[in-house]
Amino acid sequence: MSVVSSVFVPYTSYLRVYEPLAAFPEPERSHWARYAQRSYLPTYQDELRRSLADLVPTPPVGVPVHESGDAFVAELDGVVCVCPWRTRLRGWLALEELGGLFPATVLDALLPPVVRGQQSADHERWQKRNPDARPWIRTTVWHVPVRWFVLFADEEREYRAYAAEDGNGEDGGAGGDDGDGGPPVLRYRTPMVHARRRLARALRTLRESVDGGPLAEGLVDVGRWLEEFHPRALVELDYGGLVHALPAEHLAADRSAADVSEGLAALRDGDNDGASEAYARLAERWRTVRDRQFTN
Repeated sequence: MSVVSSVFVPYTSYLRVYEPLAAFPEPERSHWARYAQRSYLPTYQDELRRSLADLVPTPPVGVPVHESGDAFVAELDGVVCVCPWRTRLRGWLALEELGGLFPATVLDALLPPVVRGQQSADHERWQKRNPDARPWIRTTVWHVPVRWFVLFADEEREYRAYAAEDGNGEDGGAGGDDGDGGPPVLRYRTPMVHARRRLARALRTLRESVDGGPLAEGLVDVGRWLEEFHPRALVELDYGGLVHALPAEHLAADRSAADVSEGLAALRDGDNDGASEAYARLAERWRTVRDRQFTN
């Protein structure tokens, strides 16, 4: 059971894969089957609060000592699917990226070199024992990558200004309770088969019309990741904590997946002006979001 808190961590968004129980070997399958029946399931806000609390001690705990036994739970066509947190694995992967995000002096203050060195050594030893391990969750801060929107259609968009609890203890993926039926939610969900098909079509369009580029490279990376999972999995893009940083009118008007789809359709039709207009709307929307990380 997690500690309930009214404090929201406002800046993280997620791309998640939920796999059916049949995708997991025993005894993990039985563990998740029992887990999914719990009356209360912790949320992504609970995970973030735990991670931030680990940074308070001296020295800070950059990566949990033990792997999390928690997961997100969803249903696809009546089949229970789970998305394991794997907080420890994701923490190790995040540490590898920190060098490009912070100046050395800031990084050393947050996580001293001796702590990072120990965590890297722990990860290397663990990886040798688990060479095929991969996370079920990808995370980013203060934006949603364009390549993520490619996987979804506008009609799969789900926005609730205030989310009621969904029956299995989750309040739409966001933690806590603000007294008005739960925190807001903005997310997309689609079956894996649709996500893979849209990605392949978008990649083909980009290679034929603009000779690839960074977006195509990003799609190749996402595609390789998706191939690791069960074909009957569920893919979810969750705005996560961003819903607490953005005004309701911004969230209600956000049709980013539609803009991406429109831009790709314009490219397929040879309409470069139409593609530029769709991209401009998308770029401006997310520029205003990114600007918020520098405000106080």
